[in-house]
Amino acid sequence: MKSEKYDVVVIGAGSAGLSGALALARSRRSVLVIDAGEPRNAPAGHVHNYLGRENTPPAELRALGRAEVTGYGGEMVDARVLSAETAGDGFRLRLDTGRTVAARRLLVATGAVDELPDLPGLAQRWGRDVLHCAYCHGWEVQDRAIGILATGPMAVHQALLFRQLSEDVVLFGHLAEPAAADTARLAARGIRVVPGEVAALEVTGDTLTGVRLRSGELVPREAIVVAPRPAARAGFLSGLGLEAVDKVVDGVVIATAVPSDPGGATAVPGVWVAGNVTDPTAQVIGAAAAGLAAGAAINADLVEEETRQALDRHRSGPFSAEAERELAARVAGDRRHGL
Repeated sequence: MKSEKYDVVVIGAGSAGLSGALALARSRRSVLVIDAGEPRNAPAGHVHNYLGRENTPPAELRALGRAEVTGYGGEMVDARVLSAETAGDGFRLRLDTGRTVAARRLLVATGAVDELPDLPGLAQRWGRDVLHCAYCHGWEVQDRAIGILATGPMAVHQALLFRQLSEDVVLFGHLAEPAAADTARLAARGIRVVPGEVAALEVTGDTLTGVRLRSGELVPREAIVVAPRPAARAGFLSGLGLEAVDKVVDGVVIATAVPSDPGGATAVPGVWVAGNVTDPTAQVIGAAAAGLAAGAAINADLVEEETRQALDRHRSGPFSAEAERELAARVAGDRRHGL
């Protein structure tokens, strides 16, 4: 049986976690990747803006990544982490399978859950014709009738981005009617603002056909853009004193995320984060890059620790600090005498 203690345990097998695990496995670290099987982009049909992998289905990209990690000796386990705590010079994780594993370092890449507006018919269309990102899905809905559902401060920005892709863009005021200055900006780009609250999405067969207002009016639309509230999957980190914090724009909480420095290091030594758990706006390729950076930082941190330990052993062994000083004095004396 393989050791239950690893150099690094990676929690989450999306692009961030697998990329970090790959870098660590290639550095000959013992790596365990724990995956609960709940990727944020599961509803999406394809990954976009990933150079060399454009249009790859998300599940296929994950399968390729898992194979690459295990090909370099990394281990994979399908499980959920229930709790994490410090233990000696590392960490101990309890899994929902009953297994307990230990790690010298942790890389948390558990992603986020998209909390959607509460609107009948919306959740069922998520990732299909209910979208959120012009860069992730915009090309696929170009020149179609697009509606922007205003629920917070990002609606105007979304409307202007999607206007680049279609001349038929409507912003539904819904719960966040735009200010007069924004209305003028939208009008200048030919974006109509429809006031009033939205009641539901209209679907015919398996096709989105429009947006029904509380007034009863039906506005034909083929795609709807919303701003979900990504919530970091980080509850199990509470035992380490790590919690997700609110990200606020114009007084509105638009997401929660675990704080980290630019390299992914958290306030808890030995714990790194990467991907949507710390950066809710990261696309797949950006999350992969962040995972690589965090994996490299973790390996460097372990190298420094091992070097300090080796130096301590060196100094306490045959070549102790006193012996080193005596040797240095002899060498200095030889040099003075021209030897």
